[in-house]
Amino acid sequence: MQVSENSVNNTASLKNLKGFDGEHPPDPKLIDSCVHCGFCLSTCPSYRVIGKEMDSPRGRIYLMDAINQGEIALNDATVEHFDSCLGCLACVTTCPSGVQYDKLISATRHQVTRNYSRNWLDSFFRWVIFSLFPYPKFLRILLVPLFIYQRLGLPYVVRATGLLKKISPRLAAMESILPLVTLKSFQDNLPDVIPAIGEKRYRVGVILGCVQRLFFSPVNEATVRVLTANGCEVIIPKSQGCCAALPEHQGQAEQAKALARQMIDSFADTDVDFVIINAAGCGHTLKEYGHILEDDAEYKEKAIAFATKVKDVQEFLANVGLTTKLSPLTDKPLTMVYQDACHLLHGQKISVEPRNLLRQIPGVKLKEPIDAALCCGSAGVYNMLQPDIAEELGRQKVENLLNTGAELIASANPGCSLQIIKHLQGQGKKISVVHPMELLDCAIRGEKLEL
Repeated sequence: MQVSENSVNNTASLKNLKGFDGEHPPDPKLIDSCVHCGFCLSTCPSYRVIGKEMDSPRGRIYLMDAINQGEIALNDATVEHFDSCLGCLACVTTCPSGVQYDKLISATRHQVTRNYSRNWLDSFFRWVIFSLFPYPKFLRILLVPLFIYQRLGLPYVVRATGLLKKISPRLAAMESILPLVTLKSFQDNLPDVIPAIGEKRYRVGVILGCVQRLFFSPVNEATVRVLTANGCEVIIPKSQGCCAALPEHQGQAEQAKALARQMIDSFADTDVDFVIINAAGCGHTLKEYGHILEDDAEYKEKAIAFATKVKDVQEFLANVGLTTKLSPLTDKPLTMVYQDACHLLHGQKISVEPRNLLRQIPGVKLKEPIDAALCCGSAGVYNMLQPDIAEELGRQKVENLLNTGAELIASANPGCSLQIIKHLQGQGKKISVVHPMELLDCAIRGEKLEL
């Protein structure tokens, strides 16, 4: 009788475990496609740093399955392992069984957001991020105090004392990757329509991004000049907002859907052939709009149609071909290394195209780093939420880039660029990190780089 009573009590206890709800939990069929071979372990950045099975794709799939089965709870212990995932998708590229881990971790993060209560400090920090970063108009308000903060030289004082890190490692991580605020950060310099130079080949829309438009506006300007120089009429709807990458990657479903709808509406009447994006993380999310809005009867078909038009600018130019003459960037051969952004390499399967474009610039010699496919640790806002792991990954990435002997680093994602710049400065190295579109722009205009 005692055994029977224990069994009843255990069953009741399992039923009371807090787990996933019925709204798109991790698909058991996708979970079952994992044969637990372990190929993913060596390519998983969080596993390589932490060294624990549960901080690998295979381990997290075990957890997802156990929560689905009601064997364990969605609690502090399990969420910790889901949070440690960078979402870099290297495991998707590596997996011989074709496990769609990207869909599994996405579904899990949406479940975590709905069914797990974070502590007040974690919740507040995330609220600040999601309330500011996807909204350039709000973020721009902070530029004035940040501009003053930088001009007074306070970053050197804050970092030298280490006080902020003692108060909040997350705030210290955010401060350490703060890009330079310039007068251009306060301006919107691009008109709604920019005509093609010479014969018009395509009519394309350009997405400005959030961080990109405020802190990397020269990249957007260079992108537009390269497109127009190669026969593209460029359309830039002023109603466009965030692409939804940040909230979508962190499981903020409703915010992501709202931003996706806004983006689709902003391009609805533009009659563009393609929608061009120059930031890797944004491009991956834009191409996922059909999935993000799959339950939206009004927008589902619109989302699919929009996503089919989205092209990374390097993907687009490599496919349609350059029509302009390119000049050398320096008076002598230039050795550079191209940094693969995870959501370009693993998410969009774009790797050859950027390299082919750069090799068309006379005098350019490309080097390949060790562990080129390993994440730099930026991963959207990961380096702010998980600073310790991101710190180690950033250090490794920069060492591998420097070991190529390259004089310049080409990076096609703002988050990666900020992470790499931070660790270059930490090692006392003065090497430029430049977007490939800026390099093509200089080559088209015949400008020389100052290295």
